[in-house]
Amino acid sequence: MPRREVSDAPKSAPKAAAGEVYSSLRDSIVASEIPPGTRMNIDAIARELGVSQTPVREALQRLEGDNLVVYSPGRGYSTTPLLGLPELRSLFEFRLLVEPWAARSAAVDRLTNPSAGLDRELEVFERRIDEGGDLRQDLVAHDTRFHDTILGAAGNRVVQQAFQQTHCHLHIFRLYPADVDGTVTVTEHRRVWDAIRACTPEAAEQAMADHIRNSFTRFAQAFDGTLPALDPDAARPSSAMRVVR
Repeated sequence: MPRREVSDAPKSAPKAAAGEVYSSLRDSIVASEIPPGTRMNIDAIARELGVSQTPVREALQRLEGDNLVVYSPGRGYSTTPLLGLPELRSLFEFRLLVEPWAARSAAVDRLTNPSAGLDRELEVFERRIDEGGDLRQDLVAHDTRFHDTILGAAGNRVVQQAFQQTHCHLHIFRLYPADVDGTVTVTEHRRVWDAIRACTPEAAEQAMADHIRNSFTRFAQAFDGTLPALDPDAARPSSAMRVVR
């Protein structure tokens, strides 16, 4: 069961209570405090968190949308299995198609350049690193915001929505604490940020591709056996895609 307690919410604020339950359950699933394949007993969760069953049901419906839980008739909700290595590889090959292009696009347009926002995001997370402690949830949140900001700056809502529907950050961080203190991720993010800030599209594209390949290698350590290489052509968007805005 989730460790985080949900604050007492007044009956006039059921949406707030559902939001807190959702955050608590999501964090516990991502941190593997609730293992994959665990049946989510609504009554037990409500008692544990001190809320009614209604916000728990609403939270589980949101988690189903995140693909973190699955509903089965007659059995109810259960947490989804972890990604397998083939699924992880497919997800990162998709990222290699989309994110280097997004970084390149963000570095081209000086008017919508997101470097200032990326710098603020990095500074906030670097301060969190200095504080120490368990950074897992903070790293998930930072990684999500950093990559979403770049995708948003690329200016293509269809691509951004398709990426967000993968919920990739929530799923890959369930596998393995690949960068426990966050310093490796920040270093790679800084390289991407520096190229975007300098408006050097080729460098931004390459820095993002390198970051995604390195991330795949780190997270694939959760699996035994031979590490399959990512598709070498996956990080080479066509010239047509590069101009899609």
